[in-house]
Amino acid sequence: MIYSERIRDLRGYEAIKQAEVARYLDLNPVVYGHFEREETIMPLKYLIKVCYYLNCSLDYIFGFTSDVKYDNMREASDKVKVGVRLKEWRKENKITQEKLAEYLHTNRSLLSNYEKGIYLISTSFLYMICKKYKVSADYLLGRIDNPKYF
Repeated sequence: MIYSERIRDLRGYEAIKQAEVARYLDLNPVVYGHFEREETIMPLKYLIKVCYYLNCSLDYIFGFTSDVKYDNMREASDKVKVGVRLKEWRKENKITQEKLAEYLHTNRSLLSNYEKGIYLISTSFLYMICKKYKVSADYLLGRIDNPKYF
């Protein structure tokens, strides 16, 4: 499980019902329930909003850190800024699109579309990148400025 346990723990700690989160996301509660139980992977745009609602970092939700949130954390950037941050990080670490695409079992053109901001990176690809390269999801999304390596 990538995120479900920590979301449930935070909701329980704050006494927030699943239906309240679904309402905040403007989702059917049944659909949100599938996302929260990871029966279907939650799209990143919703996962970012869940983090904002629960006042936590994505790194915490993903289990990369025990710190619930970071100082000076902001809302995620738009998909163009996320793409720029992803490309800058990849180049700084001398990782080619081909090498990253191979690791993610996808094609280079999809990564190029992420980096151009045409699409927001998928939740599973973001998780895989952060886990393998031990880089902060919140950094790649523009929520924090320090790359934080775990």
